[in-house]
Amino acid sequence: MTTSTPPLREAARAVLLDPDDHVLLLRYDESGGFWATPGGSLEPGEDDTTATLRELHEELGIDKQAVELGVQLAERSKDHLVGGHQVRQVEKYFLARISATAVDPTHATQPDNIREYRWWTVNDLRCTNETVYPAGLADLVARVRDGRIPQHPVVLD
Repeated sequence: MTTSTPPLREAARAVLLDPDDHVLLLRYDESGGFWATPGGSLEPGEDDTTATLRELHEELGIDKQAVELGVQLAERSKDHLVGGHQVRQVEKYFLARISATAVDPTHATQPDNIREYRWWTVNDLRCTNETVYPAGLADLVARVRDGRIPQHPVVLD
């Protein structure tokens, strides 16, 4: 018996940090509710940088000139349903720096099913009972906060 690999869906996500190293997460109600970093799938012909900046504007109304986009920090691969179809999503996580005042959801063009957004500290991430994606985000943000930016993308669960 053979099993087929789901179609690939490439995504770019931002580990969006303010000057105090708080990370911005978005809350969704699907699958029992969870928090996740902003971002989404690449459009045909789009590169990771363009997709990340587009997603930040669509989801949070962030002007691309307000974002300092940095290195790729991590990568994660996960099979899950999108629009009722099984896909293998490969997500790349990029460091992004921004002032908290540059986030303006009233200018978001595609807020999808975002219920709220919140700035989290590393301690908040480590102490929460809520579901946060990706797993390992607290350690990743702590590394960046401590000046230990990975030389190669970390593989997350």
